[in-house]
Amino acid sequence: MNEQNAKSSAAQLIALIGRLLEYPEAGLNPYRQELIDIVDNSPLPQDAKLNLTGFIENYSEIPLLDWQSDYDGLFERGRSLSLLIYEHIHGESRDRGQAMVDLLAQYEKAGLEIAANELPDHLPLFLEFVSTQGEQSIGWVQDIVPVLSLLAVRLEKRGSNYSTLMWSLLKLCGASVDISELREQVQNESEDHTAKQLDKVWEEEAVTFGGDEINGGCPTNKYRPTEKQRKDCDVPLNWSPMDARHKNSNARGA
Repeated sequence: MNEQNAKSSAAQLIALIGRLLEYPEAGLNPYRQELIDIVDNSPLPQDAKLNLTGFIENYSEIPLLDWQSDYDGLFERGRSLSLLIYEHIHGESRDRGQAMVDLLAQYEKAGLEIAANELPDHLPLFLEFVSTQGEQSIGWVQDIVPVLSLLAVRLEKRGSNYSTLMWSLLKLCGASVDISELREQVQNESEDHTAKQLDKVWEEEAVTFGGDEINGGCPTNKYRPTEKQRKDCDVPLNWSPMDARHKNSNARGA
């Protein structure tokens, strides 16, 4: 695989993982082979390809309602598995608001419009944007390695296959993380998804990361988007079209 093809296949994989992290609105089975082909053609190591293929095959076979229930139980109960990037970096501090404004400005500069009720730091949306940024795509993913690592280990603790998506992104960008230390930290965390803990978790402080002195751990400054969004790297995945995603997110937010 030459360098240009490797970059294109990496962008396709980022787009695919972003779509798999969205709320499931349609089953995967009709598109199973198409999605597996994207994984097979990606620059992931073979073990990571097998794991990601297993995720696709698993959710291709279960009923959509069961998949949706699984998703709700993970990502819509408690903060520890929030797919909002800045939740894990800034919590409720004032810095979070400014970081959101900065990231939204970069989306707009790149030509990406989002629905009025969408938050720019929502991980699936962020990956959709990143997948269009050509040679800078991997750098954008590297900027959120601390968040991806934390989500991977927390999902692993919950016994969820969704951890595979986070590990795939980490493998793709060649991240070097002290997983053993992070696993120890997560192992000592109290659960926040039980009915008893849901009320308490909103008062807890978010996990913070050092980041660098320029970015403060935020993916908003180091890798600037191109002047025009890179449509040559955009990957149209046929299930649950983007316009339907925005329509459904509006309905869910109503």
